[in-house]
Amino acid sequence: MDRVLFTDRELDLMDVLWEQGPSTVAQVRDRVVDDLAYTTVLTILRTLEEKGYLGHTEEGRAYRYHVLVERGEARVSAVGRITEKLFAGRTELLLTHLVSDQALSQDALERIRELLDERLGGGDA
Repeated sequence: MDRVLFTDRELDLMDVLWEQGPSTVAQVRDRVVDDLAYTTVLTILRTLEEKGYLGHTEEGRAYRYHVLVERGEARVSAVGRITEKLFAGRTELLLTHLVSDQALSQDALERIRELLDERLGGGDA
């Protein structure tokens, strides 16, 4: 699988499209947290399309952009990138960091334990 790599700003716009679904430039601009110029949003959407992450359909004079990459695929790529760059490719160090350094609820910790038990049991649990 090719790596799905987004800048922070690209990820902001992708988040709007993942949440809202196919949208025009104006609709994305209205939903993004920061106050961005229309032309800035348009430029970023075009860049995302050139990278193969978005497509569009024409609606009169407007384009309606839609995602071509699912959030889960981007998540896997981003976690892999973080693991490689910050944890020397060692997933167990990432997991150890997340479990020890984050304020996780008892429910979250129990869910992690269940996932680990399933994995260790070969998924039969």
